Amino acid sequence: MGKILDNHIALVAGATRGAGRAIAVELARAGAFVYATGRSSRKEGPSDINRPETIEETEELIRSVGGEGLAIRTDHLNPEEVRSLIQQIDDRHHRLDIVVNDIFGGDRYAQWDKRLWEHDLNGGLKMMRMGIDTHLITLHYALPLMLRGEKGIVIEMTDGTAEANTEFRQNVGFYYDLAKSNVARIVKGLTYELANAPVTALGVTPGWLRSEAMLQNFGVTEQTWREVCQTTPGFAISESPTYVARGIAKLAADPENSRYAGSILTARQLAEFYHVTDIDGSRPDCWGLIAKHGWNCEDGNVIQKFR
Repeated sequence: MGKILDNHIALVAGATRGAGRAIAVELARAGAFVYATGRSSRKEGPSDINRPETIEETEELIRSVGGEGLAIRTDHLNPEEVRSLIQQIDDRHHRLDIVVNDIFGGDRYAQWDKRLWEHDLNGGLKMMRMGIDTHLITLHYALPLMLRGEKGIVIEMTDGTAEANTEFRQNVGFYYDLAKSNVARIVKGLTYELANAPVTALGVTPGWLRSEAMLQNFGVTEQTWREVCQTTPGFAISESPTYVARGIAKLAADPENSRYAGSILTARQLAEFYHVTDIDGSRPDCWGLIAKHGWNCEDGNVIQKFR
């Protein structure tokens, strides 16, 4: 029996680590041929984030689950590099069915406690470029190829539901708030411009993601992360990158996914819609917890009701 994404061609832009890496792996596991892009490379060195993960490792993980794909070192702020990437996909497959825009890395420049006029200007503008310009450049070159196909989906990854980002998000800094809230606007604009076209645009947000950097910050691993809950009860609502990735693989394969056009879906919503779980069998609902109990809930009993 074939896999649910057999004969699909996918691009995961920003697949070096975190949710992007997991999404690339899960799309490949489901049968898609996945192009995984990022800036950190064994051959060309790390990006300015200076993390150890590389795009080549993502390709190896794709192979390890029996999937097919290619890692292509790409700076999505460079239009020529993105144009070349899309041309390679066109030359090899003549189609592109799935685009996941997961590019960011701007938190490297975030100054959470600084107001606009206090924040380092160059760093703030870099965050905007990494969180918005990269997505627009990628879409500019990818959409013409997608529109030649019968059915495609663009998934814009963000941080926060549309409701959570309606108001200014305190304690994240002006630039971070602006970058993430703008993703919802990209989704709205795309949905309008893609009306009656064979491509659906929507957004997806994970919750409190146990990325490589997050685990390192807390001094734990994916196997030992629960130790943090003793001192930070709120960490119990966190989720592995695989959680949102499993939902996205199912979403991409759904022939009726156009019903979600223009929406920002959470990892928990995807889990409910498509009957998937996190790797430990749970279904964390970080954004549901925040909506009902605020940003700083540390009551372990309450948190457990949202897992």
